[in-house]
Amino acid sequence: MTSVFFVYFAVVSVVSAILTVALRNPVQCGIALLSLLGHIAGLFVLLHAEFLAAVQIIIYAGAILILYLFVLMMLNLKSEERYVHRRYAWYVVGMGALSIELMLMLLASNYAGVKGTATADAIEQVGNSTAIGILMFSDYLLPFEIVGVFLLGAIVGAIVLTKNPTRADLEREPS
Repeated sequence: MTSVFFVYFAVVSVVSAILTVALRNPVQCGIALLSLLGHIAGLFVLLHAEFLAAVQIIIYAGAILILYLFVLMMLNLKSEERYVHRRYAWYVVGMGALSIELMLMLLASNYAGVKGTATADAIEQVGNSTAIGILMFSDYLLPFEIVGVFLLGAIVGAIVLTKNPTRADLEREPS
């Protein structure tokens, strides 16, 4: 039964990903992206990574996608009659064939099925979330903090870019 769910989630994820880049209407692209993110969360559940599935739904499907749709609504984009980019159809087919070839090469390589250092019994004893927390705040503490600094820089940059200049700022600017 697990393989049936895997095939379902995988096929719908690939179709949703293709629709996300192929549709012309930005709102329809957002809905296809929502479908993609939901089905990726289903794949995480099949892998017994419930924490990642919850993060996928809450952060990506919840917060980021809603932010994306708000930006689309603020831009008030008008769409054309066609639903799919016909000009790029051959590129999509070529990229799909290239992706399949790369997946087949990966499955035939030495990296296919590489196991991690933690056993399934060790993870089941402490739980998925605890194992992720222990690993993230011990072995991956520096990359975690670096990502935090990058996000802080992105927030400051967004504030600077959206700040309206005051009259004093305009008077100080050289003509």
